[in-house]
Amino acid sequence: MIDAVMPTYARYDVTLERGEGVYAFSTDGRRFLDFGAGIAVASLGHCHPHLVDALKSQAETLWHCSNLYHIPGQERLAERLVSHTFADAVFFNNSGGEAVEMGFKMMRKYHAEAGHPERYRVISVEGAFHGRSLACISSGRQEKHTAGFGPLVDGFDQVAFGNMNEMRAAITPETAGIVIEPVQGEGGIRPVDADYLKELRAVADEFGILLMYDEVQCGIGRTGKLYAHEWSGAAPDILASAKGLGGGFPIGATLATEAVADAMKAGSHGSTFGGNPLAMAVGNAVLDVVLADGFMDNVTARAEQLANGLDALVKKYPDILAGHRGMGLMQGLQCQGENGENGTLVGKLMAGGLLTVPAGDNIVRMVPPLTIEATHVEEALSILDAAVGEMTTKAA
Repeated sequence: MIDAVMPTYARYDVTLERGEGVYAFSTDGRRFLDFGAGIAVASLGHCHPHLVDALKSQAETLWHCSNLYHIPGQERLAERLVSHTFADAVFFNNSGGEAVEMGFKMMRKYHAEAGHPERYRVISVEGAFHGRSLACISSGRQEKHTAGFGPLVDGFDQVAFGNMNEMRAAITPETAGIVIEPVQGEGGIRPVDADYLKELRAVADEFGILLMYDEVQCGIGRTGKLYAHEWSGAAPDILASAKGLGGGFPIGATLATEAVADAMKAGSHGSTFGGNPLAMAVGNAVLDVVLADGFMDNVTARAEQLANGLDALVKKYPDILAGHRGMGLMQGLQCQGENGENGTLVGKLMAGGLLTVPAGDNIVRMVPPLTIEATHVEEALSILDAAVGEMTTKAA
C-alpha cells in the first residue's frame, strides 16, 4: 500500500523536530550541525530571533489579502531589492521554480511587445538546474529530471558549460535570451567564470536578447555579496531569487530592468499567494540582517576558512577526495569515483553529526547558514576529517 505522502523523495532515516541557530535536532535527541540549511534556505539559521519576531507580529495582524489590494510590506521589500540591485521592478511569487518560470515568460513577452513574437527560445548550459516544472526541467535537460516526463516543452536549447563559441553558434533569430546560474548548485557547485558572464552580457547586447540569472541558490549573501553575479560586474536583465530570501519561509522573486518589466501589463501574470504579508514580513527581516554593516565580512571570512580547510582535507585524503570548488559559503567537496561515493560520505557525515547535501558530479554540497562562526567551521572540518578518515581505513 502506498504511503499517504506521495513517494517522490528518498528520505534519510532522520526526523528533525526543531532548530536553534546553526543546529538542528532530531526526534531521537541527536544534534546536527546543519551545513545543508534546507538546501541553502535557512540563510540565517533556525529560528533567528529577528525573523521569529517579524513573523509573529505579522501573524497577529494580517495573513492574506491577495494582490487585489496594496500590500505595504511587498512595496517595501521591492523598493529595498531595487535599491540594492540592478533591477527596477520586482514580482513576488512563492518559490524558485516560479521565479524562473516567470523569467521565461518575461523573455517572450518582452520580444512580443517589441514586435518579435518569433523570439521565444531560451539557451541554457550543461549541468543547469532551474526547477521542477515542465518548462524548468526542459531548460535544465538533465536526464534524471526529465525521464518519464516527455515530450519536453519546446523552446529550450542547451550548450556546453563555459563554451562561448557554442553559445554564439546557438543564437538564432528565434532566440529570446540566455539563462544561467552564476554558481551551479544541483549541477555540482560549479562557479561560472566572471569573464564568461561578462561575455554573455556582451553577446546578449550584440544580438538584442535578454540575459537571465538564476540566483535561487547562490543569492542573498551566499557568496559574500547580495547576489553572486555582482562579483563579475555583469548585470542581467532578469534575475530569479528565492530560498535564502525567506530564511525558511516560502518566497520567490523575479527581478527585472524597467525595459523588461514594462512589457508585463496588468493581467499578464499573477499569483494567489505571492507577495503575501507573512512572506513579505520575513523577507524584509532577512534583508535587515543581511544588509547590515559587517554581515558580508563574516560570510567572506568563514568562506575562506572553510575553503582552506577543505583544500587541506583533499591533500590529506587524495584516495577519497578528488578536489574542492565553490564560491563563498557555497562549497563542494568532490569524491573520487563515479558510483555515488558522495552519497556514502553524506551518510557518514550525518552519522557524525553534520548535515550536508549531495549534488551532481559526485559532490558533497555545503551551504551552511550565513551566520556560522569560526568554531562551527572548525567543528564541521573535524567531522569531515573523521568521516573521510573512516572511508580511507575501509578502502585500505
